[in-house]
Amino acid sequence: MIGGIPLFATPIYDVVIIGGGPAGATAALYAARARLKTVVIDKGLTAGSAGKAQGIANFPGIPGTISGAELVRRIREQAASFGAEFVNDKVLRVDLSTDPREVWTGGGVYRGKAVIIATGSMGRSRYLPGEERLVGRGVSYCATCDAAFFRGQEVAVVGDNDEAVEEALTLTRFATRVHFLSPTRDLRASPDLAGELTAHPSVVYRPATRVEEILGQDRVEGVRIASAEGTEVLPVAGVFLYLQGNVPITDFLEGQLPLGEGGCLLVDENFQTAVPGVFAVGDVLCRHLKQAVVAAAEGAIAAMAADRYLRGRPQLRPDWSK
Repeated sequence: MIGGIPLFATPIYDVVIIGGGPAGATAALYAARARLKTVVIDKGLTAGSAGKAQGIANFPGIPGTISGAELVRRIREQAASFGAEFVNDKVLRVDLSTDPREVWTGGGVYRGKAVIIATGSMGRSRYLPGEERLVGRGVSYCATCDAAFFRGQEVAVVGDNDEAVEEALTLTRFATRVHFLSPTRDLRASPDLAGELTAHPSVVYRPATRVEEILGQDRVEGVRIASAEGTEVLPVAGVFLYLQGNVPITDFLEGQLPLGEGGCLLVDENFQTAVPGVFAVGDVLCRHLKQAVVAAAEGAIAAMAADRYLRGRPQLRPDWSK
């Protein structure tokens, strides 16, 4: 059980990809094209840095300007056409010592013979006042996991992207009222999701609102917020946080892979980590250039390296090596 939700047994995949931006989606495209059973676990089109980009004008083969979300959507559709599966969920932890490896999400456990990590670098290095003290006592990062604990109560969701909106909509099935606190004036979520959120009768949408402090000693009792209207305290029993920063997202690894300076993942020339069969690509890497085309190229290389690994090649070397 995770957060009161029963686990489901999934098939064993050849490749489990964590993160569905340009790197993860391209890895899925190449893995599926190689006829590997592939699943991508991702938090939403606008959860990553590429999905937030308003315009990308230098991606090969795409003339003019395209939004990051649309670019990622196209890569995902191409990967899905070859059989890749995409799951909208949040990875909570992994076990890289098992065979196959286990990837735990809010909805269940996915097992893969190889894993490609493409989680990006929008993790936070700073906590809100009161956040650390109240984690697990009303502060949560996963509504799918914890929504049932707030049945009949009021809660707050903090964020502005697809992940935050979808989690808020999940909470409406349990909480009496969901205060959606967006730090930006306009939501960065897809229009359909944004429309569903703002029209929901159980949601109080508050744009351009900053959380100053999470209140409570032994459990969450409220949040102090600031907006153009001033400062006020909302009495809520739970706070679900979907804020983003600029550090590599590796917390779910729980120390199972060595990290470089700043918390980035270390890989070899084939994007394999210190654990055989576990690869990492994109902004989560130490050496990565933060460009969508570079991330896509890394995803392609890692997928081909995973294919070699799964087919029992004794050494992973580029095609041009002798």
